[in-house]
Amino acid sequence: MTCPEESNTFYDVLKLLTADGFNGLGEAARRLINEAMRLERQNYLGVGPYERNEDRQGYANGYKPKTVKSRLGELTFAIPQVRDGGFYPSALEKGMRSERAVKQALAEMYVQGVSTRKVAKITEQLCGFEVTSSQVSRAAQELDTVLEKWRNRPLGAYPYVYIDARYEKVRNNGAVVGSAVLVAIGVSETGIRQILGTSVAVSEQEVHWRNFLKQLQARGLHGIKLFISDAHEGIKAGLRAVFPSVPWQRCQFHLQQNAQSYVPKQEMKKTVAADIRNIFNAPTEEEAKRQLSQLLDRYEKTAPRLVAWAEENIPEGFTAFQFPAEHQRRIRTSNVLERVNKEIRRRTRVVSIFPNDASCLRLVSAVLMEISEDWETGKIYLKM
Repeated sequence: MTCPEESNTFYDVLKLLTADGFNGLGEAARRLINEAMRLERQNYLGVGPYERNEDRQGYANGYKPKTVKSRLGELTFAIPQVRDGGFYPSALEKGMRSERAVKQALAEMYVQGVSTRKVAKITEQLCGFEVTSSQVSRAAQELDTVLEKWRNRPLGAYPYVYIDARYEKVRNNGAVVGSAVLVAIGVSETGIRQILGTSVAVSEQEVHWRNFLKQLQARGLHGIKLFISDAHEGIKAGLRAVFPSVPWQRCQFHLQQNAQSYVPKQEMKKTVAADIRNIFNAPTEEEAKRQLSQLLDRYEKTAPRLVAWAEENIPEGFTAFQFPAEHQRRIRTSNVLERVNKEIRRRTRVVSIFPNDASCLRLVSAVLMEISEDWETGKIYLKM
């Protein structure tokens, strides 16, 4: 197969978009990615087309077609080949790890005999390899090597760290259980977000959070000025054990949700929610404390359980006031992790029930790795 996008690619894409508008996005993406892959192979070989150089790392060997299902529809790319193998363009590798992880999970379900008839029918066609135990094992090994390297990469200084967990259904000894997926996100000293790590555990008990935090610490995580999370006892105990001197911010969004459980009448809920929101939106910690005192007085007789809860819990959401005002909106909740969890759920919903913890970790890691890579090349999250 020849690659027609070897010259004037950018100009041709502009003409295509001018002529076809949004209808030309698929073809434009195909041409740009083809050109990116061609240039990547050129860099890999260390020489340009028809160039003679003793330091070259190999020889080009044409192109192979590959059709990929994307958000822009089915696109057929011209994959550059190298005579001795060992090259695959990162332009296609990135963005497909999670797809491969989904396919891998479905294949494992089939091999272990726990898949539905629907899964059994589509798995071989979807995965692109024969669905046997040995084939599934080999397919998993290559992906696991990449993901494990990413999960164990060295870390550095991250002033702000968000931690949270979500649950996925996993088969364990014949029974379906909920396994906790632990996730940590950091904001670096340059203001860029990164996924720091993930782990799959049987629960959110303190021992699992402690082990997860110790792993992050062993990889070099330091320079933390604030942890942000909900008030799960396992998280709080793990933080006390591993990072006892680092301040903790309780997610204000979760606090507002928790407060509703202590409101005695349905008609009071909107008013109470507005009062708590005003407390957290106060310009200073002193003003927030003043408004909290007013709330305690206001509901002392009509909602005594709410008052007792608020007096003890709402101040845990005030830690953010000690940090720069321009950072407070970003660090007073763990909403950044909520959005990540929604993306994880969007992908894991395809599998529904994982055949084992390793399969769950593989897919979650692939999704998180892609999110983190997008963040690293995207906008600054916080101006530090």
